Amino acid sequence: MYNHIFFTNVLRILDEKGITKEQLSKISGVSMGFICDLTNGKSNPSLRIMGQIADALDTSLPALLEETDLDRQSLEALTGGKLRGVEEGYERISLILPSHQAFIARQWAMEAKEHLKKKRAEDV
Repeated sequence: MYNHIFFTNVLRILDEKGITKEQLSKISGVSMGFICDLTNGKSNPSLRIMGQIADALDTSLPALLEETDLDRQSLEALTGGKLRGVEEGYERISLILPSHQAFIARQWAMEAKEHLKKKRAEDV
């Protein structure tokens, strides 16, 4: 499933930035054949390759793996009905922050996780 989300996001970003697959190949150092197979859903990239592509697209790898243009029904079909992610009303993000702001963001994340844990316990 993740490779479907990954290649869907790669195609979206290529379109948004006006970058061709050939340009992505040159920037990322990943062969043109592999890029074509990837964007046609025919390859299963390693973490290293996904990182190279994310760097070339100037985006975080988690963003390429967790966000997608696919609707929920399509994602559930790809996962066999086992779609997992964060609860509705929450988002998972990746940031680069100064140390003091990162500390605050980690505190918020811990509070959100505790809130979700309590909510799940109440639902059981």
